[in-house]
Amino acid sequence: MDVQSILLNRIEQHGNLWQEEKIHLKRNQTLIKAGSICSNIYFVTDGALRIFYQTPQGDNTIRFAYKGSLFTQLDSLLTEKPSVYSVEALRKTTLIEMPKEAFTAFIDSDIQNLQLWNALLSYTIVQLLERETDLLATTPKERYERVFMRSPQLFQHIPHKHIAAYLRMAPETLSRLKKS
Repeated sequence: MDVQSILLNRIEQHGNLWQEEKIHLKRNQTLIKAGSICSNIYFVTDGALRIFYQTPQGDNTIRFAYKGSLFTQLDSLLTEKPSVYSVEALRKTTLIEMPKEAFTAFIDSDIQNLQLWNALLSYTIVQLLERETDLLATTPKERYERVFMRSPQLFQHIPHKHIAAYLRMAPETLSRLKKS
């Protein structure tokens, strides 16, 4: 069992920390806009989201969250400052949320909870380093192969054009790589 699953099980055992009302998003609906402060942790019960930032040249997708994913705007959650990232549903998506205060109280209530949170943060740092290496890979083929080996489920849940943007390549290039 992975760290996220163990943490989710402990949250469930601790009592209902999640907000009772589910969040339902339509395709292309924004959950969090750039410039806002994120004060919640989310769990995707169905659907898929992309985390991205906008530039004059277009959107830059940095991460995805899909069914079974725990996610937040970590930069904003930790610093309580506005995030540069937006979160948008890629298709009909359902999530539950937990306020930061409830999560912090949960983490502070037991040393094992804190250790799990630290392990999840460590895992997240490793993922960020992997992503950085992906971006430094010199060819589109290398980027595609690295991501496919690490996250094959991505190609089952995320629209082609968003994967191409994530890999910093044209959709046509991704199509050619998938066929080869």
